[in-house]
Amino acid sequence: MNTLTPGTTMKRREVHEIYGGRQQGGIGPSSKTPTVLFFTDPATGRKHGYYDGWDADGLFNYTGEGQIGEQRLVQGNKAILHHKEDGRSLLGFKANGSDVTFMGEFELVDHHWTDAPDTNGELRQVVIFRMRPLSERANIDLPSVPFTVARTPEIMHVPIEELHTEKAVVEPSREPYEAERRESGLVIRYADHLRSNGHDVARIKVIPEGERSPLFSDLWDSTSGDLIEAKGVATRESIRMAVGQLLDYGRFIEHNRKVVLLPSRPRPDLIDYLHTLDIDIVYPDGSEWTRT
Repeated sequence: MNTLTPGTTMKRREVHEIYGGRQQGGIGPSSKTPTVLFFTDPATGRKHGYYDGWDADGLFNYTGEGQIGEQRLVQGNKAILHHKEDGRSLLGFKANGSDVTFMGEFELVDHHWTDAPDTNGELRQVVIFRMRPLSERANIDLPSVPFTVARTPEIMHVPIEELHTEKAVVEPSREPYEAERRESGLVIRYADHLRSNGHDVARIKVIPEGERSPLFSDLWDSTSGDLIEAKGVATRESIRMAVGQLLDYGRFIEHNRKVVLLPSRPRPDLIDYLHTLDIDIVYPDGSEWTRT
Protein backbone atom coordinates (compact mmCIF):
# COMPACT_ATOMS: atom_id res chain seq x y z
CA MET A 1 0.00 0.00 0.00
CA ASN A 2 1.47 3.34 -1.06
CA THR A 3 -0.23 6.68 -1.62
CA LEU A 4 2.86 8.92 -1.72
CA THR A 5 5.07 10.07 -4.60
CA PRO A 6 8.85 9.71 -4.13
CA GLY A 7 10.33 13.09 -3.20
CA THR A 8 7.30 14.16 -1.13
CA THR A 9 8.29 15.87 2.14
CA MET A 10 5.98 15.98 5.15
CA LYS A 11 5.97 15.74 8.93
CA ARG A 12 6.69 12.30 10.30
CA ARG A 13 3.47 12.36 12.33
CA GLU A 14 1.55 12.83 9.05
CA VAL A 15 3.17 9.68 7.65
CA HIS A 16 1.95 7.71 10.65
CA GLU A 17 -1.53 9.20 10.31
CA ILE A 18 -1.66 7.66 6.83
CA TYR A 19 0.13 4.35 7.39
CA GLY A 20 0.21 3.75 11.13
CA GLY A 21 3.33 2.26 12.66
CA ARG A 22 5.25 3.36 15.73
CA GLN A 23 6.31 6.98 15.76
CA GLN A 24 9.68 6.49 17.45
CA GLY A 25 12.76 4.64 16.24
CA GLY A 26 14.03 3.77 12.80
CA ILE A 27 11.62 0.98 11.80
CA GLY A 28 7.85 1.12 12.09
CA PRO A 29 5.87 -2.04 11.26
CA SER A 30 2.21 -1.08 10.98
CA SER A 31 -0.83 -2.90 12.32
CA LYS A 32 -3.08 -0.37 10.54
CA THR A 33 -1.86 -0.99 6.97
CA PRO A 34 0.20 -3.77 5.29
CA THR A 35 3.40 -1.71 5.42
CA VAL A 36 6.78 -1.56 7.11
CA LEU A 37 8.22 1.96 7.35
CA PHE A 38 11.93 2.67 7.76
CA PHE A 39 13.59 6.01 8.44
CA THR A 40 17.21 6.90 7.74
CA ASP A 41 19.38 9.87 8.71
CA PRO A 42 22.72 9.07 6.98
CA ALA A 43 24.58 12.22 8.11
CA THR A 44 23.93 11.56 11.78
CA GLY A 45 24.46 7.81 11.47
CA ARG A 46 27.92 8.10 9.92
CA LYS A 47 29.26 9.87 13.00
CA HIS A 48 28.61 6.61 14.83
CA GLY A 49 29.76 4.14 12.18
CA TYR A 50 26.31 3.53 10.64
CA TYR A 51 26.65 3.66 6.86
CA ASP A 52 23.21 3.98 5.24
CA GLY A 53 23.20 4.73 1.53
CA TRP A 54 23.54 3.38 -1.99
CA ASP A 55 26.13 0.72 -2.77
CA ALA A 56 27.89 -0.11 -6.03
CA ASP A 57 25.17 -2.65 -6.87
CA GLY A 58 22.49 0.07 -6.85
CA LEU A 59 20.98 -1.23 -3.60
CA PHE A 60 20.14 0.86 -0.55
CA ASN A 61 22.01 -0.33 2.55
CA TYR A 62 20.14 0.21 5.80
CA THR A 63 21.43 -0.48 9.32
CA GLY A 64 18.99 -2.37 11.53
CA GLU A 65 17.58 -1.22 14.85
CA GLY A 66 19.00 -1.83 18.32
CA GLN A 67 21.21 0.78 19.99
CA ILE A 68 22.74 -1.35 22.76
CA GLY A 69 24.44 -4.73 22.42
CA GLU A 70 24.26 -7.17 19.52
CA GLN A 71 21.41 -6.56 17.14
CA ARG A 72 18.97 -9.41 16.59
CA LEU A 73 16.44 -10.29 13.92
CA VAL A 74 13.44 -9.40 16.08
CA GLN A 75 10.77 -6.69 16.09
CA GLY A 76 11.49 -4.10 13.36
CA ASN A 77 14.44 -6.04 11.97
CA LYS A 78 12.26 -9.14 11.69
CA ALA A 79 9.55 -7.10 9.98
CA ILE A 80 11.97 -5.96 7.26
CA LEU A 81 13.40 -9.47 6.88
CA HIS A 82 9.96 -11.04 6.31
CA HIS A 83 8.12 -8.16 4.65
CA LYS A 84 7.53 -10.10 1.40
CA GLU A 85 6.28 -13.26 3.09
CA ASP A 86 4.02 -11.11 5.29
CA GLY A 87 2.62 -9.26 2.26
CA ARG A 88 3.85 -5.87 3.47
CA SER A 89 5.17 -2.98 1.40
CA LEU A 90 8.57 -1.65 2.51
CA LEU A 91 8.52 2.17 2.44
CA GLY A 92 11.63 4.30 3.02
CA PHE A 93 11.93 7.86 4.32
CA LYS A 94 14.90 10.19 4.76
CA ALA A 95 14.62 12.04 8.07
CA ASN A 96 15.60 15.65 8.74
CA GLY A 97 14.40 16.52 12.22
CA SER A 98 10.62 16.16 12.31
CA ASP A 99 10.43 16.36 8.49
CA VAL A 100 10.74 13.22 6.36
CA THR A 101 11.08 12.81 2.61
CA PHE A 102 9.60 9.75 0.93
CA MET A 103 12.34 7.75 -0.84
CA GLY A 104 10.00 5.23 -2.45
CA GLU A 105 9.01 1.59 -2.09
CA PHE A 106 11.70 -1.07 -1.74
CA GLU A 107 12.08 -4.82 -1.55
CA LEU A 108 14.65 -6.67 0.51
CA VAL A 109 17.36 -8.39 -1.56
CA ASP A 110 19.63 -9.77 1.18
CA HIS A 111 21.24 -8.92 4.50
CA HIS A 112 24.63 -9.33 6.14
CA TRP A 113 26.33 -8.56 9.44
CA THR A 114 29.11 -6.12 10.26
CA ASP A 115 30.68 -4.33 13.24
CA ALA A 116 29.54 -0.95 14.57
CA PRO A 117 29.60 0.80 17.94
CA ASP A 118 26.54 0.99 20.15
CA THR A 119 25.51 4.14 22.02
CA ASN A 120 28.02 3.26 24.78
CA GLY A 121 30.86 3.06 22.26
CA GLU A 122 31.13 -0.74 22.55
CA LEU A 123 31.63 -2.65 19.30
CA ARG A 124 28.96 -5.18 18.44
CA GLN A 125 27.36 -6.88 15.43
CA VAL A 126 24.71 -5.02 13.47
CA VAL A 127 22.58 -6.19 10.57
CA ILE A 128 22.71 -4.42 7.19
CA PHE A 129 19.67 -4.81 4.95
CA ARG A 130 20.22 -4.33 1.21
CA MET A 131 17.07 -3.14 -0.55
CA ARG A 132 16.15 -2.67 -4.21
CA PRO A 133 14.04 0.38 -5.14
CA LEU A 134 10.83 -0.58 -6.95
CA SER A 135 10.49 2.77 -8.70
CA GLU A 136 12.83 5.32 -10.24
CA ARG A 137 14.98 7.09 -7.66
CA ALA A 138 13.67 10.46 -6.57
CA ASN A 139 16.05 13.43 -6.56
CA ILE A 140 16.93 13.06 -2.87
CA ASP A 141 20.38 13.76 -1.47
CA LEU A 142 21.47 10.35 -0.25
CA PRO A 143 25.11 9.25 0.11
CA SER A 144 26.89 6.24 -1.28
CA VAL A 145 28.28 3.74 1.21
CA PRO A 146 32.10 3.58 1.24
CA PHE A 147 32.15 -0.20 0.76
CA THR A 148 29.95 -2.73 -1.02
CA VAL A 149 29.65 -6.23 0.40
CA ALA A 150 32.21 -8.48 -1.31
CA ARG A 151 30.98 -11.46 -3.34
CA THR A 152 34.50 -12.94 -3.29
CA PRO A 153 37.52 -11.92 -1.18
CA GLU A 154 39.01 -8.65 -2.48
CA ILE A 155 42.73 -8.08 -1.92
CA MET A 156 44.70 -4.99 -2.95
CA HIS A 157 47.80 -2.98 -2.08
CA VAL A 158 47.41 0.50 -0.59
CA PRO A 159 50.08 3.10 0.26
CA ILE A 160 51.52 3.02 3.77
CA GLU A 161 50.96 6.75 4.06
CA GLU A 162 47.19 6.16 3.89
CA LEU A 163 47.04 5.20 7.54
CA HIS A 164 43.61 3.64 7.50
CA THR A 165 42.70 1.48 10.47
CA GLU A 166 39.84 -0.93 10.94
CA LYS A 167 38.74 1.02 14.02
CA ALA A 168 38.62 4.25 12.03
CA VAL A 169 36.29 2.61 9.50
CA VAL A 170 33.96 1.22 12.16
CA GLU A 171 34.17 4.19 14.54
CA PRO A 172 34.85 7.25 12.35
CA SER A 173 34.26 9.83 15.11
CA ARG A 174 36.64 8.15 17.55
CA GLU A 175 39.92 9.89 18.40
CA PRO A 176 43.02 7.65 17.98
CA TYR A 177 44.61 6.55 21.23
CA GLU A 178 48.20 7.53 22.02
CA ALA A 179 49.31 3.91 21.46
CA GLU A 180 47.84 4.06 17.95
CA ARG A 181 49.75 7.26 17.21
CA ARG A 182 52.96 5.61 18.38
CA GLU A 183 52.10 2.60 16.25
CA SER A 184 51.70 4.77 13.13
CA GLY A 185 55.08 6.41 13.72
CA LEU A 186 56.70 3.02 14.27
CA VAL A 187 55.28 1.71 10.98
CA ILE A 188 56.58 4.72 9.01
CA ARG A 189 60.06 4.46 10.56
CA TYR A 190 60.35 0.75 9.82
CA ALA A 191 58.99 1.21 6.30
CA ASP A 192 61.66 3.87 5.66
CA HIS A 193 64.30 1.43 6.94
CA LEU A 194 63.07 -1.31 4.60
CA ARG A 195 62.97 1.05 1.62
CA SER A 196 66.52 2.21 2.33
CA ASN A 197 67.51 -1.45 1.92
CA GLY A 198 65.78 -1.72 -1.45
CA HIS A 199 62.55 -3.39 -0.26
CA ASP A 200 59.17 -2.73 -1.86
CA VAL A 201 56.64 -2.11 0.93
CA ALA A 202 52.94 -1.29 1.06
CA ARG A 203 49.88 -2.30 3.04
CA ILE A 204 47.37 -5.03 2.30
CA LYS A 205 43.67 -4.17 2.19
CA VAL A 206 41.35 -7.17 2.39
CA ILE A 207 37.56 -7.30 2.16
CA PRO A 208 36.50 -10.86 3.09
CA GLU A 209 33.67 -12.55 1.20
CA GLY A 210 30.29 -11.50 2.56
CA GLU A 211 31.76 -8.52 4.42
CA ARG A 212 31.90 -4.85 3.53
CA SER A 213 34.31 -3.52 6.19
CA PRO A 214 37.94 -3.88 5.09
CA LEU A 215 40.91 -5.25 7.01
CA PHE A 216 44.21 -3.37 6.79
CA SER A 217 47.61 -4.90 7.49
CA ASP A 218 50.19 -2.47 8.87
CA LEU A 219 52.93 -3.49 6.42
CA TRP A 220 53.47 -5.86 3.54
CA ASP A 221 57.09 -6.38 2.46
CA SER A 222 56.68 -7.89 -0.98
CA THR A 223 60.47 -8.23 -1.36
CA SER A 224 60.87 -10.59 1.60
CA GLY A 225 57.29 -11.84 1.77
CA ASP A 226 56.86 -10.54 5.35
CA LEU A 227 53.36 -9.84 6.62
CA ILE A 228 53.80 -7.34 9.44
CA GLU A 229 51.50 -6.16 12.22
CA ALA A 230 52.63 -3.30 14.49
CA LYS A 231 51.64 -2.36 18.02
CA GLY A 232 52.43 0.84 19.89
CA VAL A 233 53.07 -0.99 23.17
CA ALA A 234 54.71 -4.35 23.94
CA THR A 235 52.00 -5.57 26.32
CA ARG A 236 50.52 -9.05 26.39
CA GLU A 237 47.13 -7.75 25.31
CA SER A 238 48.51 -5.91 22.28
CA ILE A 239 50.73 -8.82 21.22
CA ARG A 240 47.85 -11.28 21.44
CA MET A 241 45.78 -8.92 19.32
CA ALA A 242 48.60 -8.71 16.75
CA VAL A 243 48.72 -12.51 16.56
CA GLY A 244 44.99 -12.69 15.83
CA GLN A 245 45.25 -10.04 13.14
CA LEU A 246 48.18 -11.77 11.45
CA LEU A 247 46.32 -15.08 11.42
CA ASP A 248 43.31 -13.34 9.88
CA TYR A 249 45.22 -11.45 7.15
CA GLY A 250 47.42 -14.46 6.48
CA ARG A 251 44.45 -16.45 5.18
CA PHE A 252 44.23 -14.16 2.15
CA ILE A 253 47.79 -13.66 0.93
CA GLU A 254 50.71 -16.01 0.32
CA HIS A 255 53.57 -14.93 2.59
CA ASN A 256 56.86 -16.24 3.94
CA ARG A 257 56.86 -14.96 7.51
CA LYS A 258 54.50 -13.35 9.99
CA VAL A 259 56.13 -10.51 11.93
CA VAL A 260 55.09 -8.44 14.96
CA LEU A 261 56.64 -4.96 14.99
CA LEU A 262 57.00 -3.50 18.52
CA PRO A 263 58.51 -0.33 20.02
CA SER A 264 60.75 -2.32 22.41
CA ARG A 265 61.89 -5.85 23.21
CA PRO A 266 59.03 -7.76 24.86
CA ARG A 267 59.54 -9.73 28.06
CA PRO A 268 60.78 -13.35 27.84
CA ASP A 269 57.44 -15.12 28.14
CA LEU A 270 55.97 -13.06 25.29
CA ILE A 271 59.01 -13.78 23.12
CA ASP A 272 58.48 -17.48 23.83
CA TYR A 273 54.78 -17.12 22.98
CA LEU A 274 55.55 -15.66 19.54
CA HIS A 275 58.32 -18.15 18.82
CA THR A 276 55.96 -21.01 19.70
CA LEU A 277 53.69 -19.68 16.94
CA ASP A 278 56.64 -19.25 14.54
CA ILE A 279 56.14 -15.47 14.44
CA ASP A 280 59.16 -13.15 14.23
CA ILE A 281 59.66 -10.02 16.35
CA VAL A 282 61.18 -6.76 15.15
CA TYR A 283 61.93 -3.79 17.43
CA PRO A 284 64.23 -0.74 17.37
CA ASP A 285 67.52 -0.95 19.23
CA GLY A 286 69.02 2.52 19.16
CA SER A 287 69.47 3.46 15.52
CA GLU A 288 69.28 -0.19 14.40
CA TRP A 289 66.47 -2.72 14.14
CA THR A 290 66.66 -6.08 15.89
CA ARG A 291 64.85 -9.14 14.57
CA THR A 292 64.43 -12.21 16.69
